Amino acid sequence: MVKFLVDLNDPVIKGYLSRLVGDEGFKVVLNMPEGEVTDEQIAQATGVLLNIVRRTLFILYENHLASYRRVRDTDSGWLTYLWKLDLNNLDRQLEMESKKLLKNLKTKLEFEEGKVLYACKKKCVRLGFETAAELEFICPECAEDLEFEDNEKLTKNLKQRIVDLEEVTSGASG
Repeated sequence: MVKFLVDLNDPVIKGYLSRLVGDEGFKVVLNMPEGEVTDEQIAQATGVLLNIVRRTLFILYENHLASYRRVRDTDSGWLTYLWKLDLNNLDRQLEMESKKLLKNLKTKLEFEEGKVLYACKKKCVRLGFETAAELEFICPECAEDLEFEDNEKLTKNLKQRIVDLEEVTSGASG
């Protein structure tokens, strides 16, 4: 197994990697053999299906958390990929994800603030007053009545999440 300088049991790191590669993919990260290894060796060592191992490796590679080296067999001409985890960029990836989340939360807050919204009981749609009025306050999906939706609690929660995340991200980079 690879020895990491990062704590894979840290809830933030574990959560990020699990969302990135899934639970089976996280199992690959946790049980990855040391050194450069083939995807078949990883599958055997981790007990994870080969196609999931390959998917995981490519996702990690795309996110700069794994690298590979190609070796051509001189007899058959086949290419073999030797994989290696490299979690040195994990902090940078987490910071980028945090900034992306922060931007999305601010966009959502901007949309929610100052809006008069209407939704049906089944939550098919949420519409602004103008659109709801054009539809005569009838849901275009299920034909239920559209009712006023108080989004004050949502905007308050969004503001708090933004403050919390800004504290974390400014503390991480400063």
